[in-house]
Amino acid sequence: MLPAVLAVVALMLGAGCANGGGLRVEGAEPTTSAAPTPSATPSRRSIAPEQGDRRPTPATVSLAQVRLKLLADKKLEPFFRTLLDTCIVVERCMSRGPTVNVIRSAYPQLVVYIHVDNTFNYGAVLMAAEPTGPRRIWGLRADQTKISASQNGDLVVESKHFALNDKACCPSVTRVQIFRWNGRQMNLVSSQDQKGD
Repeated sequence: MLPAVLAVVALMLGAGCANGGGLRVEGAEPTTSAAPTPSATPSRRSIAPEQGDRRPTPATVSLAQVRLKLLADKKLEPFFRTLLDTCIVVERCMSRGPTVNVIRSAYPQLVVYIHVDNTFNYGAVLMAAEPTGPRRIWGLRADQTKISASQNGDLVVESKHFALNDKACCPSVTRVQIFRWNGRQMNLVSSQDQKGD
């Protein structure tokens, strides 16, 4: 009789120490609800930098990649296609411009100038650095372009144009154009010519 009483007392004491979740397994966390706690849900900020965001950036996009993507683009400006098709050394026909985010996406965009030599460009394209590779967002053929982003997030394009009596070396008109993303494409919202000396 005494061993049976001791067994009942031991069972009662063991039940009093239990966590209410049934059988207790040492080393495992007790579960009290089916919903995850906020600390159990991983967030981008909690990921260690070495395991973090591996999205491509404009710095990781090579000009050779951009050239291949542009040549595969059926809507590429024909003059750009001619230049890039005959381009053997990529750095002689393309150069990196600024990094912008005028389409306000998770993937910043890289301005790429297209030229024959390093002193004179014939326009530019805007390439988004995406996981599938660079993608052309926009392009413009214009001489001696200089592109930047405004404080409002618009794309500002300055280019040179010839006035009626200009010498072949020296265009005297600077055209300033503002392009804005409408959710699908870049639209021209303003254009102004400024006559130089």
